[in-house]
Amino acid sequence: MSSLNDLININLSDTTEKIIAEYIWIGGSGMDLRSKARTLPGPVTGPAELPKWNYDGSSTGQAPGDDSEVILYPQTIFKDPFRKGNNILVMCDAYTPAGEPIPTNKRFNAAQIFSDPVVAAEEPWYGIEQEYTLLQKDINWPLGWPVGGFPGPQGPYYCAAGADKSFGRDIVDAHYKACLYAGINISGINGEVMPGQWEFQVGPSVGISAGDEVWVARYILERIAEIAGVVVSFDPKPIPGDWNGAGAHTNYSTKSMRNEGGIAVIKKAIEKLGLRHKEHIAAYGEGNERRLTGRHETADINTFSWGVANRGASIRVGRDTEKEGKGYFEDRRPASNMDPYVVTSMIAETTIIWKP
Repeated sequence: MSSLNDLININLSDTTEKIIAEYIWIGGSGMDLRSKARTLPGPVTGPAELPKWNYDGSSTGQAPGDDSEVILYPQTIFKDPFRKGNNILVMCDAYTPAGEPIPTNKRFNAAQIFSDPVVAAEEPWYGIEQEYTLLQKDINWPLGWPVGGFPGPQGPYYCAAGADKSFGRDIVDAHYKACLYAGINISGINGEVMPGQWEFQVGPSVGISAGDEVWVARYILERIAEIAGVVVSFDPKPIPGDWNGAGAHTNYSTKSMRNEGGIAVIKKAIEKLGLRHKEHIAAYGEGNERRLTGRHETADINTFSWGVANRGASIRVGRDTEKEGKGYFEDRRPASNMDPYVVTSMIAETTIIWKP
């Protein structure tokens, strides 16, 4: 095994200028991450230097078998924490050969919203709190839970330490460092309320980069869990009953909100979000109705609400924001399996562009 590790860890720059680029894209389910690698003649400094590529869309649920070619457009590059050196991860989106974005390409529409001059002038910042659950392979039961049974009730596990309270920390720490290495703006991690559940935070990130960074962070997490023989679940309510669900709370601010008097802009934005509550809920993740019950630190899915420091509301405004009269707010509605391209651009579109 050590010789295999030696081969995996070969430093290519000792013998060649060639690099490996891992092209990443989102498959037909909207949550399945796919990737494949190609050799490039040398290091690159940006996605514009990378060639477009293609894949068999009939094998990902994104094209028919008789016209299966889907084209990958490189959009963002990150350092590769697995191969290291000058090797890279490439976040792509997908198009038909004619250049039309395929239906599952949510990045295209998001990029259009973020490139709108009115939106760009507001410099929308995002901080996304990605919750997820680690599952034991083959039995799909949370890590650290007795097989076919349950641990003690929630309470001791949140941000906890100890072999009887914290499960999977090696995976979580490996992911944290790998994201920092890659150049992802990961700002923290913590153990969550349900045992076997964790969270990482990405941000503050501006505009479309928030979606790119969350997707690549998810990819890196899947790869690390693969090595560890553990399954990552983004299900918003992986265990029914008296257990917390998994969300992707989205913290948001614009330049106007961050400036003096920003609290008035925040309140106006929250009012607009309330008017489009149903549209946002419909786009905030599959199965979210199992999580947004009004219990376990959630608001009821059918009712829009907001409050200061209220984790049982749809939108939470922080105490510091209230005190300083400017800052940001947190949309607590998105599920853990939401598409960050959809959620971030929709929040920007509703609060900046949309006129009721």
